[in-house]
Amino acid sequence: MTSHLIPSYAPPDLVFERGEGVWLYDAQGKAWLDFIAGIAVDALGHCHPALVAALESQAHKLWHVSNMFKVPMREELAARYCEGSFADLVFFTNSGTEAIEGALKAARKYHADNGEEERIEIVTFQGAFHGRSYGAINAGGNPAYLKGFGPRLPGYTQIPFADEAAARAAITGNTAAVLIEPVQGEGGLRAAPDAFLRLLRQLCDETGALLIYDEIQCGAGRTGKLFAYEWSGAAPDIMTVAKGVGGGFPLGAWMTTQEVGEHMTVGTHGSTYGGNPLAMAVGIALWDEITRPGFLDHVVHMGQFLKQQMAGLADTYPGMIAEVRGKGLLTGFKLHEQYNNRAVMALARERGLLTGAAGDNVLRMAPPLIITEDHARQAIETLDAALAAARAQG
Repeated sequence: MTSHLIPSYAPPDLVFERGEGVWLYDAQGKAWLDFIAGIAVDALGHCHPALVAALESQAHKLWHVSNMFKVPMREELAARYCEGSFADLVFFTNSGTEAIEGALKAARKYHADNGEEERIEIVTFQGAFHGRSYGAINAGGNPAYLKGFGPRLPGYTQIPFADEAAARAAITGNTAAVLIEPVQGEGGLRAAPDAFLRLLRQLCDETGALLIYDEIQCGAGRTGKLFAYEWSGAAPDIMTVAKGVGGGFPLGAWMTTQEVGEHMTVGTHGSTYGGNPLAMAVGIALWDEITRPGFLDHVVHMGQFLKQQMAGLADTYPGMIAEVRGKGLLTGFKLHEQYNNRAVMALARERGLLTGAAGDNVLRMAPPLIITEDHARQAIETLDAALAAARAQG
């Protein structure tokens, strides 16, 4: 059948009909263990009862009124975010890319209002991924994503990831903001050392630059804390979230301090759908689930358990696995160059396990946060078989 979709994706010939918990099913009832969760989106798995109930209840009341009118649930979810983080103010979006755009605008507006309109430079890091909009691909700096889309935008500088000397040299009085993922997702599951995040905080304080964390993939409890920056104790001035905060429903946000956010006055930014009642209902339910006593302890335990299991795979396949990477339940392994991460991903999929690929030849896993040890063991057994098949194929 001829497709009328723009060919910007290349999915396998596989269609899922329904999902339940950590499982996806096709029309014939065949099951796949989902260890990619819509790329770190389905934080509570598929069709979680609390999220389904919240969405169904709200769907019978009110879907959309736009930001022309107040939405009480918007205030309610914003209060939860601020009580659980560094932030004082929140702007809701539909996606991570939108959150990034808002954060970049807020950083530049802050300096402009403080008499430094020329202070526009954003320092970012090699291997970063901040979305697919024009501003986001320039912030990420990946040549593959920039090719064919015209000249580079001015004001973006990429430096090596977690390089202290490069950071000291790049962050100056001309820097508007530093933008970093505490754990890179697309870039290969590299976690920034806590000491490096603390150094960035120090350099930003010294120069007057703002520190922006992109926690679109590593936030929402995925590392075992509500937000990944908490491990370092180095709070940002602005933070973006999306993916897991909606549990599968489109939801994102950028969060900031009063000092920065107060400059984004009426007319400076907007979103037609951002903060709509459906998204807010689901977002509140998701937040309440991941903040239940013991939930994040479970994520920490499962992250450690899965990493130990992967270390066993690395011992079994030292000629294939170069390094185990990630933090919490955003994890995976880098393959030696003679083996292809997407080929191993396909072999795992053929055996009933869904994983993902990331940069630097990394096989990525971002399973629902509700997985058990049995799920992890099954995933490792399947990866064992996939690696063995890849090795046999040479």
